[in-house]
Amino acid sequence: MKGLHRENHLVSRIGWLRAAVLGANDGIVSTASLIVGVAASAAGSSQILIAGVAGLVAGAMSMAAGEYVSVSSQADTEQADLARERVELETQPAEEREELAQLYAKRGVEIELTRRVAEQLMQKDALEAHAREELGISEITRQGPSLPH
Repeated sequence: MKGLHRENHLVSRIGWLRAAVLGANDGIVSTASLIVGVAASAAGSSQILIAGVAGLVAGAMSMAAGEYVSVSSQADTEQADLARERVELETQPAEEREELAQLYAKRGVEIELTRRVAEQLMQKDALEAHAREELGISEITRQGPSLPH
């Protein structure tokens, strides 16, 4: 048997890449527009330079604050969903196991097999299984701290 096939997928970095591309584009367009507007007013070169630097600083601060709020909001939502799921797993484990099995069945897997898979996954880490399959939260998409084991 050959060694494990190791794949290097880029999807784990897509979030920061998207933010970087959109942020850079936004920064370039807004700063360039500000400089063009100030230059069109027949301002001197020092005023144009000051406006450009002020626009860059303001844009960077705005983007940093916006990203912080966005990530914090997503992390708070994830934590609330995980807390709710944790309670459901403690109070109604049979229903949660069947719910997990039905999620796999909807993907086309035979129901008895999905029940065995759900049982095994929940024995290993029930919260992780439900976070991934029911809530769509995985290590790749997660904004908050890692799932507790």
